[in-house]
Amino acid sequence: MRTMADRLNESLRKKISDRLSFYDDLGIRLFYTARQPSLPAASPLPLSATVADISSPPTRQSNSYEETSLPKPTPKPGSPKSAPPTVPTASRPTSFRMPSTVKSPSLASPFAKNPPASAPAAKLTPLPVATGPLLFEAVNKVEGDTLLKIREDLGDCQRCKLHKTRTNIVFADGNPNAQLVFVGEGPGHDEDVQGLPFVGRAGKLLTQMIEAMGLQRKDVYICNVVKCRPPENRLPEKDEVASCSPFLLRQLDTINPQVIVCLGACAAQTLLETNRGISSFRGEWLDFRGKKLMATYHPAYLLRNPSAKGEVWKDLQKVMAVLGLQPKKGKPAEAGKFS
Repeated sequence: MRTMADRLNESLRKKISDRLSFYDDLGIRLFYTARQPSLPAASPLPLSATVADISSPPTRQSNSYEETSLPKPTPKPGSPKSAPPTVPTASRPTSFRMPSTVKSPSLASPFAKNPPASAPAAKLTPLPVATGPLLFEAVNKVEGDTLLKIREDLGDCQRCKLHKTRTNIVFADGNPNAQLVFVGEGPGHDEDVQGLPFVGRAGKLLTQMIEAMGLQRKDVYICNVVKCRPPENRLPEKDEVASCSPFLLRQLDTINPQVIVCLGACAAQTLLETNRGISSFRGEWLDFRGKKLMATYHPAYLLRNPSAKGEVWKDLQKVMAVLGLQPKKGKPAEAGKFS
């Protein structure tokens, strides 16, 4: 009986041989021939299998595979002998022998689950986790910084449009060695006039909150995200925060307090670099450069919503527990007593 290879005309045989040679050049011939559904798994083909090898069933089994040469074309009579074309080593291997211990071509495939015995499995190294500083930490850390130097660097600041309507730059107030720092949003009218933070109605309420904790204003440090008053006490805009917040971060690095209390969403969102509403994390201990950070409502919010004072007092009690503070004598530890 004639085999399939015998029935193929010479042109088709040449096309198939060229195609197999092309796969050989790409280095995927073993994978291609191993995928042939008609081939038994126990009789894989060598890399240099011819058309007859593919169309005819194998007659013997082997545990090793060795590349053989394709049939060489017969030169025409009288024509000079020419050397076979040279194929770059990078594109086509000159020889290939599988180890005798490998019994299945799937183990030698680049898609195999287990590598050959002669090639130990490479160890997978997990991607490194970023442990470096955040954007503000990388940009604004200053070696040997002091509050005086920060104020000098701030100078007569004109870095954003707020300088056009301000009266005074409101830098900070309080103890430069404080263990507790309060960070607000920005100066109001009274603060703009006096050049000190939290001296208006909201500031008086903050002073009462501090005293209820058993402290005085001189024991803590008070500052704001922006140092100039936004017109009509509006929220600071993104470009204003971006221009001014580096000075705030340098202040916090220099003071190095044990606890930071953010008064309102603007302060918390700036330090935590988040857009989440303050109600989603208020009263929770958060981390800021290795320091404990507590976000609570701004005193101005409490003036409009006195019922929230109880929640703020609970937040302040958590701060007191960390700092080892006791409520001021004569001040019941209950909501609404700072008003």
